[in-house]
Amino acid sequence: MKQLTIIKIGGNVIDNSEKLHQFLLDFTALPGDKILVHGGGKIATELGSSLGIEPKMVDGRRITDIETLRIVTMVYGGLINKNMVAQLQAKGCNAIGLSGADGNVIQAVKRPVGKIDYGFVGDLNESSVSVKTLDVLLKNDLIPVLCAITHDGDTQLLNTNADTIASAVAVAMSREYETRLVYCFEKKGVLRDVDDDLSLVAEIRRNDFETLQAEGVVSGGMIPKLYNAFEAIRQGVKAVYIGKADELPQIDINGFGTRLID
Repeated sequence: MKQLTIIKIGGNVIDNSEKLHQFLLDFTALPGDKILVHGGGKIATELGSSLGIEPKMVDGRRITDIETLRIVTMVYGGLINKNMVAQLQAKGCNAIGLSGADGNVIQAVKRPVGKIDYGFVGDLNESSVSVKTLDVLLKNDLIPVLCAITHDGDTQLLNTNADTIASAVAVAMSREYETRLVYCFEKKGVLRDVDDDLSLVAEIRRNDFETLQAEGVVSGGMIPKLYNAFEAIRQGVKAVYIGKADELPQIDINGFGTRLID
């Protein structure tokens, strides 16, 4: 099986032009087949605020009403996605920017209304990702750059968590490739002390997950990230890493960030 690397870039890296430039250089240099997934919540929030649309959040999750959906579609699918693709082209990486609607690459289901109505948010299932479409692109030397906008197959665009997209793509593509999933952000990985890079937890096994939550080492947005990561491993992804974007070149040399092990 050929190896495929799925990288999700987020956090302050997208917001910092110098860090993003360096990351895209490193991404371009990474050998083998690869797919890039991105969000861009901070930029969407700033644009929305400038237009008088304040973010609505519940437990760290964005409520996507129709005005917010328009903003995130413009920012994720337009401004950020095309900016990244243009930069990658300039670096010799033949990238193609996609929303989930393009080539029907990711079809989601609108989240049902429960105690909370999350609005136009898309959830994914085992048949959401078009392996065929992504495989055709990769075999034609095109690098997919996927934003956090999906669709429901009936004209409706949906906002879908980029971490979830990266995990779903990695699982789906593991049917045809030996896949590894890499979450890149501004920290070295999972840290026992968020202010001390030397406190890196180099490996986390599934059995350690609950213990680390109880100790407060894993908290906030890191909890769903790790949950998705272990689910990806359970469903066939070879390896999952969480680490600092500017240390990506080390992934094939001396290790990178925190490695999650089943």
